[in-house]
Amino acid sequence: MKLNFVGDLAGLEEGLAALSADLHFERSPDGIPVSVERRAEPRLEVSMDGERAVFRYSRPIHFYRALGLLVESLREGRPFALAEEPQFDTIGPMFDVSQGNAVLNLPTVKRLIRLMAIMGLDMFMLYAEDSYDVEQQPYFGYMRGRYSQRELKELDDYAALFGIEMIPCIQTLSHLKDVLKWDCFADIRDDEETMLVGQERTYEFIEQMIVSAMKPVRTKRIHIGMDEAWKLGQGEYLLRNGYRSKFDIMNEHLARVLKITEKYGLKPMMWSDMYFRAGSRTGDYYDTSCVIPDEVVQAMPQGVQQVYWDYYHYNEEFYVDWIRRHKRLGSMPVFAGGIWNWKGFVLNYGATFVATNAALNACKEEGVREVIATLWGDDGTECDIYSALLGLQLFAEHAYARRLDENKLARRFHFCTGAEMKSFMNIRYVDEVPGISENNLETYNPSRYMLWQNVLMGLFDRNIEGHAVEEHYREWSVRMKQYASSNGEFGFVFELLHRLCRVLSLKAEMGLRITNAYRNGDKAALQEIAAVQLPELTKRIHSLRSFHRDRWFAAYKAFGWEVIDGRYGMLLLGLDTAAARISDYLAGRISVIEELEEERLPFNGKEGWVDGYFYKQMPTASRIAQP
Repeated sequence: MKLNFVGDLAGLEEGLAALSADLHFERSPDGIPVSVERRAEPRLEVSMDGERAVFRYSRPIHFYRALGLLVESLREGRPFALAEEPQFDTIGPMFDVSQGNAVLNLPTVKRLIRLMAIMGLDMFMLYAEDSYDVEQQPYFGYMRGRYSQRELKELDDYAALFGIEMIPCIQTLSHLKDVLKWDCFADIRDDEETMLVGQERTYEFIEQMIVSAMKPVRTKRIHIGMDEAWKLGQGEYLLRNGYRSKFDIMNEHLARVLKITEKYGLKPMMWSDMYFRAGSRTGDYYDTSCVIPDEVVQAMPQGVQQVYWDYYHYNEEFYVDWIRRHKRLGSMPVFAGGIWNWKGFVLNYGATFVATNAALNACKEEGVREVIATLWGDDGTECDIYSALLGLQLFAEHAYARRLDENKLARRFHFCTGAEMKSFMNIRYVDEVPGISENNLETYNPSRYMLWQNVLMGLFDRNIEGHAVEEHYREWSVRMKQYASSNGEFGFVFELLHRLCRVLSLKAEMGLRITNAYRNGDKAALQEIAAVQLPELTKRIHSLRSFHRDRWFAAYKAFGWEVIDGRYGMLLLGLDTAAARISDYLAGRISVIEELEEERLPFNGKEGWVDGYFYKQMPTASRIAQP
């Protein structure tokens, strides 16, 4: 397709050039005339009368979304006229590059930036606890894949081509376990993950972090974190200062940090949960009986935006209530929703859609103007980052319509990515197995614990018994293979899940088969398991690991894969041990298999599906490492 752009193109030329390959067009004087008009009104319009196209926009990001709408419509080959009203001033993703050990490499971030531009998302954050270079602190991010100042500047420059703002997102109180574990930070440690409030060196260090995070970027905005400081004031702080309320400690600390941001002319935002938790008898962020006293609100330092994060509620009324509670703190909050990618290999699109639709409808109703779509990497980042593309498109389509049109969402997703919405929605069925309710709003993650649990220990066997999960995975292994060949560039998302399902079609109920055969004295079945099934399962796991490893090194820096390697290693060696133990029993070298003598109990005492969540709970009831 040839296009001839004329009009107000100041500052857009490089971005146009960068997107031409992705959108399959070339600029040419003999191409379709496209008149470009920039105006103040925040509305984008795209039209074609048969001979020439026109689009009007106010901000660069609106230009690039309009460009995508234009190319998409031109492919249909008929006159058209489209108009969209942006619903938010700022909207975009936050990519976790710390908690799950996975640091997105530069080509991946740049590919995501280009996709964001076509979708119309104008902001992104890299959530970095220690994944950036602080010159004065060599142990900060050591062996964790930290970004250099040069790399961060390169990403900021690239985002700026499309009018996308790159906002540093760091931590200035807690969530710093991977920093504070080093002895050089012992004197500013309140507990294993929280800094010592009131200590002068704490604020020297925070200033170094803030300066380092801001130096390579254009923006003056910064996210200073401050969430989930569970034991604030209860560690070394308590020994030095005695008991003080969390409200008072938070206000004291925040005031000191804001002096630093003010010194550098920055515009900070922070997670709001610690104020709500301090006002709750149970420490719950979403406690409806929570009371934040007026005097506390009045004492809260000014000059910082509160970020209300919530991925857990499925009705608009709750979000409306909590937005209004945030307003009572003195200003309109930023809202942070979630694309549920952080509970194993499987992105839960059921919970993502229900929660996001409710939340963003409430944001529009209440006048919230800034939205973040969080993508966490909890506990290893097993989920491929590109699984989240439909979630990004969901937030984008909400951003340009008062009410979401799912048909338009599907069309836009196919245009922007070349992939099918149905295929991505069906990712959820790898965890939405028989017995789990539609959309899996409880966010169970059975595929994860069925993969990692030890076949002789079977910690989850009682919970999966009777659900025919292997039959389910045989079916979805075939479907995921089909999706791998029908989703273009992003077929690898489904190839990984195909290989996972193929493993689980043999492994999910392996522990039950072994235990039943042993207790029934069926030595022929045990022999078949040891000689045939376990070797075949080992081959399938090697196949899964090999593809998973290739995907990791394609999307992330190298650091962090060693953690996943350890998980596969434990799994594979466990199968080797299981085969040896069964063989020893069958040969009479041992009289019992002790692991199979133990009566199976439901995981955490709960029958049926459970939340397995953290890996450390899955393979063994023993301590994997010293906490």
